[in-house]
Amino acid sequence: MDIVISQMEELRKFISEITFSDIERIKEDTLLFEEGIFDSLGFLSLVSFLNEEYGVDVTNDELSEDNFKSINAIVEYLAKKNYNPLS
Repeated sequence: MDIVISQMEELRKFISEITFSDIERIKEDTLLFEEGIFDSLGFLSLVSFLNEEYGVDVTNDELSEDNFKSINAIVEYLAKKNYNPLS
């Protein structure tokens, strides 16, 4: 559980920094695209961040807004990719 909380905080911080959004505005269930926090460049930055920070390769089939629409969705996506920071 602590790993998930840590991931959520890392993602909130990253999203806040690259979008110049107030971190308090970004909650776990905030719809990042619908609320205008992310655009296509922000999304590309997120994909790059996931690769660099977590070693996750996002395939073309996975480039769906549903996988990245909120921090909760991103954490679920990482779990589906079997990301394990302890391995």
